[in-house]
Amino acid sequence: MTKTSTCIYHFLVLSWYTFLNYYISQEGKDEVKPKILANGARWKYMTLLNLLLQTIFYGVTCLDDVLKRTKGGKDIKFLTAFRDLLFTTLAFPVSTFVFLAFWILFLYNRDLIYPKVLDTVIPVWLNHAMHTFIFPITLAEVVLRPHSYPSKKTGLTLLAAASIAYIS
Repeated sequence: MTKTSTCIYHFLVLSWYTFLNYYISQEGKDEVKPKILANGARWKYMTLLNLLLQTIFYGVTCLDDVLKRTKGGKDIKFLTAFRDLLFTTLAFPVSTFVFLAFWILFLYNRDLIYPKVLDTVIPVWLNHAMHTFIFPITLAEVVLRPHSYPSKKTGLTLLAAASIAYIS
């Protein structure tokens, strides 16, 4: 893809994730939903944290694309390095985990992860947006843009720190 079409693609994906985060934040204004999502439950779900992470990643990616286009192709080294580090250590592994964990558990026993009562609370399209479409979008990012990967030690340390922070 050309730089312009990649920039447009990243902007569209950023817009999609921004819309999803906004839509989910508006869901709490219903009478029934706050009972299900009580006690800070939004921040307990890896799916919702992944949506926020993807929004941040694509925001950084769009900023990187725009700055490269306005600077005449000069490499913005810090931003590019941060984008690559964010993608390789958090965005790709977390979105892959959310996709695989959700669908494996869903196919094994739906009530373990997504009981049928949630069908009345969360629309089907939103369920697929949070659990299915994240993986193809992430794979498209792997194909569209070459990323420089950190050392195994750095990557695993950051992923472990994020995992410990989530569990805490």
